Amino acid sequence: MNRQHRKPLPGTRLDWFDAREAVEALQPGAWAGLPYTARVHAENIVRKADPAHIADYLGQLVHRRRELDFPWFPARVVCHDILGQTALVDLAGLRDAIAEQGGDPAAVNPVVPVQLIVDHSLAVECGGYDAQAFEKNRAIEDRRNEDRFHFIDWTKRAFRNVDVIPPGNGIMHQINLEKMSPVVYVQDGVAFPDTCVGTDSHTPHVDALGVVAIGVGGLEAENVMLGRASWMRLPDIVAVELSGRPQPGITATDVVLALTEFLRKERVVGAYLEFRGEGAAALTIGDRATISNMAPEYGATAAMFFIDDNTLDYLRLTGRTDEQVALVETYARTAGLWADDLKSAQYERTLHFDLSTVVRNMAGPSNPHRRLPVDELAGRGIADPAKLEAGKADEAQGLMPDGAVIIAAITSCTNTSNPRNVIAAGLLARNAVAKGLVRKPWVKSSLAPGSKAVQLYLEEAGLLPDLEKLGFGIVAFACTTCNGMSGALDPAIQQEIIDRDLYATAVLSGNRNFDGRIHPYAKQAFLASPPLVIAYAIAGTVRFDIEKDVLGIDAGGNEVRLKDIWPSDEEIDAVVRASVKPEQYRKVYEPMFNIRVEQGGKVSPLYDWRPMSTYIRRPPYWEGALAGERTLRGMRPLAVLGDNITTDHLSPSNAILRSSAAGEYLAKMGLPEEDFNSYATHRGDHLTAQRATFANPKLINEMAVVDGEVKQGSLARLEPEGTVMRMWEAIETYMDRKQPLIIIAGADYGQGSSRDWAAKGVRLAGVEAIVAEGFERIHRTNLVGMGVLPLEFRPGESRKTWGIDGSETFDVVGTPAPRATLTLVIHRRNGERVEVPVTCRLDSDEDVSIYQAGGVLQRFAQDFLASRAA
Repeated sequence: MNRQHRKPLPGTRLDWFDAREAVEALQPGAWAGLPYTARVHAENIVRKADPAHIADYLGQLVHRRRELDFPWFPARVVCHDILGQTALVDLAGLRDAIAEQGGDPAAVNPVVPVQLIVDHSLAVECGGYDAQAFEKNRAIEDRRNEDRFHFIDWTKRAFRNVDVIPPGNGIMHQINLEKMSPVVYVQDGVAFPDTCVGTDSHTPHVDALGVVAIGVGGLEAENVMLGRASWMRLPDIVAVELSGRPQPGITATDVVLALTEFLRKERVVGAYLEFRGEGAAALTIGDRATISNMAPEYGATAAMFFIDDNTLDYLRLTGRTDEQVALVETYARTAGLWADDLKSAQYERTLHFDLSTVVRNMAGPSNPHRRLPVDELAGRGIADPAKLEAGKADEAQGLMPDGAVIIAAITSCTNTSNPRNVIAAGLLARNAVAKGLVRKPWVKSSLAPGSKAVQLYLEEAGLLPDLEKLGFGIVAFACTTCNGMSGALDPAIQQEIIDRDLYATAVLSGNRNFDGRIHPYAKQAFLASPPLVIAYAIAGTVRFDIEKDVLGIDAGGNEVRLKDIWPSDEEIDAVVRASVKPEQYRKVYEPMFNIRVEQGGKVSPLYDWRPMSTYIRRPPYWEGALAGERTLRGMRPLAVLGDNITTDHLSPSNAILRSSAAGEYLAKMGLPEEDFNSYATHRGDHLTAQRATFANPKLINEMAVVDGEVKQGSLARLEPEGTVMRMWEAIETYMDRKQPLIIIAGADYGQGSSRDWAAKGVRLAGVEAIVAEGFERIHRTNLVGMGVLPLEFRPGESRKTWGIDGSETFDVVGTPAPRATLTLVIHRRNGERVEVPVTCRLDSDEDVSIYQAGGVLQRFAQDFLASRAA
């Protein structure tokens, strides 16, 4: 730790590092113009960077230059069990590799604190109308995931610096917001800003507290875990000036869906946003967190709010100690991170958004940034009048209408960490029950809060019984439906969907609604606020004008519409004030974080891999395709893809069907179909996870042409034969041939969740390079971390410009270097040779170093063994 600029923190026994002093020494007057994000990075540089380079690194922030990488040392790493577990599986495999080369495996440990929360493995097999849903779902989770949980138990004993929050306790982002983040961290007598990376794209949730926290892939997280800096170029730092206040009846969900559409159009991909202005100052931390959480949906890396009195009020509300609250205020005011000190901050650009313009919104049917005002539903062709009438007829005969809502889920940290949203849902449920309204029988409904504190304040408010009467009893404290873990449908309902080829949908209070994500039989999904989710469960169909149509008839024979049951803002706020209390958070979190590892004797530093496990298997990162040389020559396309390919297309997370390649493999391994679980839960076993590569049934591979028509599905065309077959069969054939592969894609390749297997799967298949019109940030980093070369077409050029149809072979010529121009050589079947200039998307020297080593783990192993040899 550097000693220069270290000073006593007033009123405490702690020290702090004065980044203002260092910046002013470089350029007098510069501090006042630095945005919040730059100030936090300046402190990190002053405290942690090589003293010989501090002035150079600070110069990037002060002069807004981008020719030099600078280091960032996050204070901690937060993980959910899917990516966190796979990262630890990688580290366990790394220990094996180190041991085989004569190193000490026990010396391989996370250097920074790692917090792993088991929250992604529970499926809603029992809906919220079952009084024992929580207990039943948890029992199923434990049975299905015994292999995974055995490994996780070993990690907390075998690795130093790893804390585990077991299943059944909540969602990592909500726990991070309500408990884990101290906002100001203390270590070795020094106070400094809390910062973290998380193995989930929604890690910016805690940006609402003024904590610089970003989502990364597990591979980048492994790098940080092992003590390496996260190297970066200065990002665009963009101000979002919020004005006005939301209109009556408008929820934070409505606001964030409108903001998501607005910010996507403003092209903030990769930027750090700082929300400011009178509108931002008036938002509660719950509302701010709803906005920060959806940063990946509008494409931003971070979505920051400043530390102010609202921050302190929230810390008190959630049971933080008076001493910690005082420390946060003292440090923020002293270090220049208090809101009032940032009025002169300068930005690359400033965007303006008026909160008073927001109407009641949904998003869908396929993207979270496709805003859909509820009163325009009919105009979008969903509430077709003819189908509306047909649906009423179907319902009268006891059938589901076309457009049926088969899943209605209040889920996701986006909304359940906002007490106002949850209380609004509870009050709407109370009003609906009083009017005699019920959910339609085909709707699988559920409430899965991100924290146990939600249950306590719903009980305090007396609202949980009414939610339960409508089928929204608590089914879990986990991610569930938003993560594709919506569980099985009633077999009769599923069969009716199949037999009648119904357009069936899901409505959820989540943040993701990509095609194929929520459930295989929900053809599309819509995002909505928690109270709207309940309203659509009562309506039972999206072919419905939720603002105007009749939801039911009360006991007096009166028609009941949404306006008749929607609670007033004044009532919502009054119930929140009376029912949400600090002691509820203390009751939940004090025992949860009193973490003690049971004394059961020492465990081996090497994991005893279970040979028949379909969940945990020694990773193959020093074998097969990864052990050979990448030639970047003679590559054949595995897929030619369009725009907006998500990580759900590349490596789906939802339920595994028996007919899929992964389903066939699991059956062969003796797993009963009811316990296939999701793709996500099997990512610790590469033999299962590889079979998920491009397994999304909604995939459109432009090479999969049959009878002159591109077919949708998990399909590929084997070349040079020209045979269209299932994707996994093509991958297996290419692997047997040791054929190097390439992927050609359109814009925004890899958007969505921070999913390592979207990169791991293609690399293990033999993909050496991906050429796209553009990459999402986290996925590009993951590709580099797996040794895959990301290349970008020049602006205005694409696969269509160059007439690529998948029959070609490709070479990449030139030396990979940051943003270098390389040459993509296209060899057409007719013998023609075409040279295309492309941009190398290795964006930093660190990227080049990792790529040259073959990936993150290979790089660490080389450095580890070299350091021990020295």
